[in-house]
Amino acid sequence: MKKKRRKSQLSTRINLLFCIVFFLFAVLILRLGLVQIVRGEEYKREAEEMQDVSVENPVPRGKIYDSSYRSIVDNVPLEAITYTRFEDDPEKTLSVARKLAKMIDKPVEDVTERDKKDYWILTNEKKAEAKIPQEEIEKKELSDKEAYELQLKRITKKDLSSLSKQDEEIIAIKIAMDGGYKQTPQVIKGEGVTKEEYARVSENLADLPGVNTTVLWERSYVYDDLLRSLLGNITSEGEGLPEEKLQHFLVREYSRSDRVGKSYLEARYEETLNGEKERVEYINNEEGDIIGTESIQEGERGRDLVLTIDMELQKAVEESLTRNLKTYQGEPYLDRAFAIMMNPKTGDILAMGGKRFEKNENGKEEIKDFSLGNLVSSYGMGSTVKGATILAGLDSGAITPNTMFLDEPLYIASTPKKGSYSNNLGTLGINGALAKSSNVYMFKTVIEMAGAKYVRNGSLQIGPKTFEQLRNYYGQFGLGVETGLDLQNEFTGYKGSEFNPGLALDLSIGQYDTYTPLQLVQYVSTIANDGYRVRPQLVKEIREATIEEDKPGKVLHATEPEILNRISMKDEYIDIVQRGFRSVMTTGTAKQFASKSYNPAGKTGTAQSLYTEGEGPNVETYNVTLVGYAPYDNPEVAFAVVVPYAISSDNPMSKNIGMDILDAYFEQNEDKENAQ
Repeated sequence: MKKKRRKSQLSTRINLLFCIVFFLFAVLILRLGLVQIVRGEEYKREAEEMQDVSVENPVPRGKIYDSSYRSIVDNVPLEAITYTRFEDDPEKTLSVARKLAKMIDKPVEDVTERDKKDYWILTNEKKAEAKIPQEEIEKKELSDKEAYELQLKRITKKDLSSLSKQDEEIIAIKIAMDGGYKQTPQVIKGEGVTKEEYARVSENLADLPGVNTTVLWERSYVYDDLLRSLLGNITSEGEGLPEEKLQHFLVREYSRSDRVGKSYLEARYEETLNGEKERVEYINNEEGDIIGTESIQEGERGRDLVLTIDMELQKAVEESLTRNLKTYQGEPYLDRAFAIMMNPKTGDILAMGGKRFEKNENGKEEIKDFSLGNLVSSYGMGSTVKGATILAGLDSGAITPNTMFLDEPLYIASTPKKGSYSNNLGTLGINGALAKSSNVYMFKTVIEMAGAKYVRNGSLQIGPKTFEQLRNYYGQFGLGVETGLDLQNEFTGYKGSEFNPGLALDLSIGQYDTYTPLQLVQYVSTIANDGYRVRPQLVKEIREATIEEDKPGKVLHATEPEILNRISMKDEYIDIVQRGFRSVMTTGTAKQFASKSYNPAGKTGTAQSLYTEGEGPNVETYNVTLVGYAPYDNPEVAFAVVVPYAISSDNPMSKNIGMDILDAYFEQNEDKENAQ
């Protein structure tokens, strides 16, 4: 009996123990559930507040130098006041904004009526609640959003009149603080921070959680407007990453508020120019308050670009363009001009000038940089393309080096009379046709290429194949195709869509398809370079960042010349055109250059064009152009000048600019040699 009683007591104790253990486990599970599910977010938020957080601070972008290592684009320090948001707490943010408003002057022009109403609701809680009673919300079954919108509508101008100037500053500061993303510094005030404001805020950082005084970096353009449109821009503080390239940058560990290149050189070389950001850790105490910072990764400035551009030559080119535009300012449609210079052997672009009249905010016309127009705008280039037409005729067998044609007006059925600028040029060979710029020689060459027969007042059998054949030949020189320049948005020009026989003749003299100034300089460079088409390039080197002023660091990458193709014509044919181009500048249409010691060769051009603006009538104008290279026997520079929309075909502007820029190039070279 005693054994049975003992076993029964033991069993009861074990069961009791199991019950206690089970109960404790149940309590533990319930407690864990309460912690994780019910109050999980609260604890997580508290933990995040206690945890040290790191943020990234911007560093200067890489510099841009010219070919002689003169600084073109630099960085200037800008003292700024920033705020980094670590939590979403409107009351804390408002408290900091109020303190800041007493220390700095914040512009308020961007504060909207809606911003004022939001602030009024936040700072007048009881009055705001009275605008829309709880009974009305329940009766109309309004959502929180609907109730808030109704509340906003009921705020009167009288209510808002109670806001002071300092209230508006608080609103402006709070807007800046609430913008952007957590753990990302937002600029509260960048431009215009006074020394007193900077010192005042710096001394009170302990009472301004999240606020910091720092240095931002702004782009500085040493040569002001020179080459400005081609250098490109970077996004502003407010823009951050461009929406269309957001994912591209995010996967490369950019922050949404980062300033990045958004056009041309700044955009094309963004990942080169962008530096390694400084990483700073904010240290919290047990209450979650920030008590200090610690640098955990030093920043590094972006790498530098060295361009092929010579800024002293660029300055001379742009001065000539500006001077000539002012000289012919009385012409009603001539509003722009371009000049581009390139080393025909390497493809290095030495200068790329473009200027045009633009109306400023006061409606007054000013001459502004349009260097970008060399690759994004196209024009009929006229007789400058005749070198390619001659080589097409020779290569196709339509003409031989000894072919002679009588320069006479051509009368073709259903086509206006076709002729040269003068009807008294006589019988010409290739050299004379280029020197005197015979249109008829080119017309008859194309007629032979098409296998057609010219009969006065008869029709010509020239079909689409001849257009295609000519364009294929022109493309070998870079006309009507991409030049290969390493920049976005290069335009290839317009190709005419009709195949009227008369238009084929126009195509042969540069008066049908359109080309860019960049294509034109590549074309003449190909002739100067004995038939080798070289890719044009703007970037010479990429170098490591250095702290020494105007002293680039170690070369990381150097751009080598790249031959894109060799034209199909024989060397002897190219030599014939080169001699013809030399004759242009000794006895022909550009004989003004005959006395120049640098012995240039080239080709003039005039193309009829239509000027259109808005809904006004089309006005017949002329594009006057000039291409060339020098010295003739050993070319070191090629150039193209394009002046659209002149009212006279005799406008000398292209020749004036051409002479200016060649003189400047060889004078500067002589000065460099004498200085060595």
